[in-house]
Amino acid sequence: MTVSLTLVLIAGALFGCGVTLLLSRSLVRALLGVLLMGNGVNLVFLLASGPPGRTPILTEADKSGVPIGPEGISDPLPQAFVLTAIVITLATTAFTLALAHRSWQIGRTDVVADDVESQRTHERAVANDMSDSDFVSTAEPAPPEGPDTEFIEREGRDVSAEEAEAETEEVPGADDVPAGVGETGPGPEGRP
Repeated sequence: MTVSLTLVLIAGALFGCGVTLLLSRSLVRALLGVLLMGNGVNLVFLLASGPPGRTPILTEADKSGVPIGPEGISDPLPQAFVLTAIVITLATTAFTLALAHRSWQIGRTDVVADDVESQRTHERAVANDMSDSDFVSTAEPAPPEGPDTEFIEREGRDVSAEEAEAETEEVPGADDVPAGVGETGPGPEGRP
């Protein structure tokens, strides 16, 4: 069996247009993209099923030794795949339609807005900013950036002299602690 080049090109065009529409910011266009992709996938399954044959529903007398192909029955597995793809496309269409409807109810538009938090996270990732992270690097510390940069090791991490000074300014000094706070008295051998 030869596969029709026209059907292959149509399947490719449906899938390509579907992907293009799915990447759009408009939810209605994304819905149309899902529909086009679903139809393109169904067409690919039918093309991959091979040559047409008789109906794969057989009686007891026909079951013995019936080949799959042009002389026998058509392969039922691609038909089951197409049926499954139709159900998945229907469910995805319903979900995308619900998203578009809810977006229209809330904002009177179906265009997905930029996520401010996602943009901030992207900018921090580009700048390699890990100030809010609990990540502790086990690699060797980076060499100082300039000749006047002084690094101090504090709690297993290297900090610059300016950061260390800022951290010590935030910690209350001995004069700021009221009398009696933190004092425990002599220990078992007279040590505090």
